[in-house]
This record gives sequence, C-alpha cells and structure tokens, in this order.
Amino acid sequence: MSGTPRGARPTVVLVDDSKEVRAVVRRLLQSSGFDVVGEGGDGDEAIVLAFRHEPALLLLDTSMPKVDGIEALPAILALSPETKVVMFTGFEEPGLAARARELGAVDFVEKSLRLEDLAGRLMRSLGVDEQGASAPAGSTPGDTSYGERPGVARGPAPPAREQAVLSEHVQQFRELFDRAELGMATLTSSGTIVRANRALAALMSCSPDDLVGVDYGRLTLGQGDDLDRRLEDISSLGEDLTSFEHDLPAPLGQQSSRVVRVTLAPIRDSRQHVLYVFAQVQDVTAQRAIESDLRRSEGNFRRLVTAVREYAIFMLDVDGVVVSWNSGAQRIKGYLASEIVGRHFRVFYVPEDQESGHPEENLEIALFQGSFAEEGWRVRKDGSRFWASVVITPVYDDAGHHVGYAKVTRDQTQQRDHEEERRRFIEQRVHLLAVTAHELRNPTAVIDGSAGALLAAQDAMAVDDRDELLYGIRSSADRLRRLAADLSLASRSTGDTLPQRLEEVSLTDVLRSAAARVQAAGTDVEIVIEVPHETVFLADPGRLAQALDNLLDNAVRHGRPPIGLIGTASDHVCLRVTDAGPGVSFELAPRLFERFAVSGDSDGTGLGLYLVREIVRRHGGDVTYHPPSDDGPAAFEMALPRRPGPGT
Repeated sequence: MSGTPRGARPTVVLVDDSKEVRAVVRRLLQSSGFDVVGEGGDGDEAIVLAFRHEPALLLLDTSMPKVDGIEALPAILALSPETKVVMFTGFEEPGLAARARELGAVDFVEKSLRLEDLAGRLMRSLGVDEQGASAPAGSTPGDTSYGERPGVARGPAPPAREQAVLSEHVQQFRELFDRAELGMATLTSSGTIVRANRALAALMSCSPDDLVGVDYGRLTLGQGDDLDRRLEDISSLGEDLTSFEHDLPAPLGQQSSRVVRVTLAPIRDSRQHVLYVFAQVQDVTAQRAIESDLRRSEGNFRRLVTAVREYAIFMLDVDGVVVSWNSGAQRIKGYLASEIVGRHFRVFYVPEDQESGHPEENLEIALFQGSFAEEGWRVRKDGSRFWASVVITPVYDDAGHHVGYAKVTRDQTQQRDHEEERRRFIEQRVHLLAVTAHELRNPTAVIDGSAGALLAAQDAMAVDDRDELLYGIRSSADRLRRLAADLSLASRSTGDTLPQRLEEVSLTDVLRSAAARVQAAGTDVEIVIEVPHETVFLADPGRLAQALDNLLDNAVRHGRPPIGLIGTASDHVCLRVTDAGPGVSFELAPRLFERFAVSGDSDGTGLGLYLVREIVRRHGGDVTYHPPSDDGPAAFEMALPRRPGPGT
C-alpha cells in the first residue's frame, strides 16, 4: 500500500506536536503534489497512523511529548516497512542525524531548510524527482543539487510568516544552547537526548555522540520517574523551570558516587507549545557534602544551645513572638517551652517597660543597627525580678529576608550584687581614709597646741590653765589610742586572727573601769552606774573594755546626758549603755552594726559599732539597739554568756 503508482500523488503522514507547524507544512505539501492522509502530535500517534495508512512518506518530528520521534521510529518501520521516514527537526546535531539513520530514517531534514526546498527534498527521499521521474542512480535524498535543473517545477514559495515559524524553532534552540557553560543537553519533550555538550559527556564518562538518542532517564540510576514527573509538569502544568537531583556512578578509581542537579527549562513557540527541553546538569557532590557537614554542625549547635543552662537562648519571629526555647531559658525565666512558645516576649519585661513599648523598641533598634544590647530588670514567671544582660540580633534567611530575632539573656543578678558590694566597699574605704585623717588631725592639733603653750609659758601659767592643757593632751592621746585600737581590730576581725584571753571578771568592776576611763579622758559628763546584783563571768577584759569604750564614746559624742551603765545577770550577763539623746536615724538603724556604717555628715569611722558586734559575737553573745520610747531611753545592750563555749 505504501508504493506510489506512476502519476499518483505520494501519500504523506505528518507528525509534529505543533499544530501550527503541521498546518504550514500541510499547505506546502498539498500544493506541491503530495496527498496528506494523516496528522499526529506525538510518537504514539505516529505509530498508529503508520499502521493505519502505510503511507509512502512519514515526516516525523524528533521532540514530542510522551514518545518522541527517535523512540517511535523502530516501531513505525516494523509496522510499515515500506514507508520512508524523514526526520523533521529543529536540532542541528550530526550525532542525532546519524542515530536516526541507524534506526532506519532515510533523511534528516532541519527545520531551518527553506520551505520552498522542502517538497523537492521529500520527493528525493521517495526516489522520484519533482516531475514524478525516478531519481538518477547514485543520488541521495540529501543531495541539494538534484532537482535544481532548469524546468523543474517547485511548489509556490511560502509566505515570510510561515518561514519565520520554522526559523523561530531553530533560533531559540541555538541561542540557549550556545550560551551554556555547564553540563548541558537538549532533550525532546519526552526526555530523549538530541544534543549534549562536552561538560555533560565528561560527567557521564563518555563522548557527546554517545549520549545522542539516549533516554536521559536511563542515566539517573533508577530515578527516571523523577524525570518523567518533571517533564509532565512542563507539558501539562505549564512549569517554566523545574529541577531534581539524582546519583551518578562513581568515576573510575573512586568509591563514592556523585550527585548532580538537573534543571529543566522548556523552549516554547509563540503559542506556548513545548518544542524541546533544555537541561542543565551540575555536579553538586561537594556542595551536598558541605551541606551535610553544615547540617551536622547545625544539629550539634542546636543540641548545644538546648543543653546550655547559663544562658537563655531562644528565637523570636519578626513580631517578637517566642518560637524556640532552651533549658537555660527555662532555668532563668521559669517557663516551660509549652508555656511560653507562641507568646510575645514582652512578658519578660517589668510592667513600666511594657507600658512604654520598650520591648518593641528594642526589636526596632536591633533591626536598624544590626544588634541591640542592654542590662536591666526582667521578670520571671513567678513575678520575681532579676538583673539581665540582653543581646538581640536580627536573623535572615539565605535569600536575605528578615525571619526573626535571636535573643540571648544572662542572669547577672549576682554579678550586679557583687559589683554593688565592691562599689560600696570602695566608697567605704574612701570614707574611712577621709574620716581617719580627720580623726587624727583634731587630737594631733590639740596635743601640738597644748604642748607648745606649756613649753612657752609653763612657769607663768595659772594652775587651772596648765591642768586644762594637760587634760587636753591626755584626752587627745586617749582618742588616738582608741582610733588605733579600732583600726587594728577591724583589720584582724575579717578572719580568725582575733585572739581572746578569757578570765573571770567582775560585772561591777567592768562598768566602773569603763566610767573611769571616760572621766580620765577629760569628759565632763554624768555617768550613772547600776548593778543590782554583783556577778562574775568569763570574758576577755581587754576586748570587753574596748567594746564598752566604743559604746560610751558613741553616747558621749552623739547622745545626751545622763549616760547610764546598767549591768544585770540571769542566764546571760547584760551590759546596757543608755543616753537621753534622740537615738539613731531611721535610715541608719537597719545597717547600724555593718562595717563603715555612718549617717549623713557624721565624722565617725563607721567602725566602732561594727567592732562592738564582732567582739560580743566572739564571746558567743550579741548586741542590739533599742530606740527611745515611752519605756526608756535609747540603749545599746550587749548580751554575753556567763561562760563562753568552745571556739569562742
């Protein structure tokens, strides 16, 4: 049936997935003496039409969906062996032409051929000239000189628009492929390779010609279904770019396989019909290895962040909502992850900061400046406050889009307390030096002035005047003695270097001696001693005398007469020093016995009462202050055990 009787019009089947191309070629062939008996749009339809019509000629496109021309060619010739198959393609690839001829095609015609020459080329494929005569012996279908003799009729020249339709297919392909620098291939719309560059051939360890006509799916080590799905997305869903990855065998001499990423981009005609598919194949083995290492590193980092307990490390989204939580955050802030994730981070701020919009302002500054850091009060779940060191940093994804914030918080409460204590200690030391200088200056001036006056006019001086100067010298010397004793004792009281020599002492004698020392220092103040019942107890007489001297000096300098010295005994021995003054200020009272505790412009060292407490506690007792009240005047009371226990 496929033979063409002399004088009959040759029968032709056109198979091309572009209806526009088929229409152009059909009009040309029908006007040039051919009988177009069937048309199809893919390789499957070509097989059916060849079986049904057994045409003299089948013009077959190479790139078509489902089954392309190269794949369909063997079946076409098996069902209609007399049919001459001419491949009609936009690919200028010698390897593809050779492959088509190996499979039985009689010619390989590029769509860049001028349409007015196509009819003569097809006639020669049938072995006849354009007037119906047999082609001369030795001529070939591709012999463009045959049929060029004068007098040979041709079909009418096609319009320029129709020629442009075919040229468009060729030009688009050429431009895209020629710009490729990586592994590249041109595929039919069903995945057959029709052209490959050297880079791709090198990846596949072969030559470019070896790849022509091969279904790319066969190169994917069992992932051909991924290719088919991507091609279906291009043909049916209109995807303009899609990609997938697959493994390649390890190169010779290597053990590990390789990974390539295949990016598919369709080339479409003016009606968005897929002409062929451009494939870019890139070796991403090293990149995937780096990413794998990075994922492991990120996993280790996440585990590290989760395990860190000294720092609260968590993520916020762009609005400030908590999206992650670590064990340090739970320890410092008191919330479980299930309790805080999804809530705004303003809950960590004190109410006044929440009302002023301080949390949101922090995020704005971090985003504008690249980071934000501050120290301030924060609130735990239970409402308690802690001093926090906070750093907020904006986080961006690989594309540079802002996705949230990383927030690191550390509880600095203890450090702040230590710093405050250190600052207070330095201030106290400075105060001590200033007061000590003052305390030294006054008695030194009295001693110097009195001694000078006595040397200059002792013989001519009245007895009362001379006695007054001598009392001044003695009281100033006593003041210097007590200052030196206080400083020495203060330096030794910080450790266990304060020795005690315990012996039996009389309560009455202790109080009378203390009063006598005040009087001997030239202080004209009334001191009333009360000892209802005499008792004897164990104590260090020197240390106890120093404690009483400090309490009496405090009463003389800051209180009002009369001054009382009261001693009582029961289970403990109590020594009470009272005065009629207004008492200790309200601000000073809570820290009265602390080292360097002073009030206002006081010229004291702030060591006296501190040392009283240290001495009494070394005896196993304690000292308390009682402000003035209706029950009695202001009083300091030392309570001592009759017999201190071991270690005191």
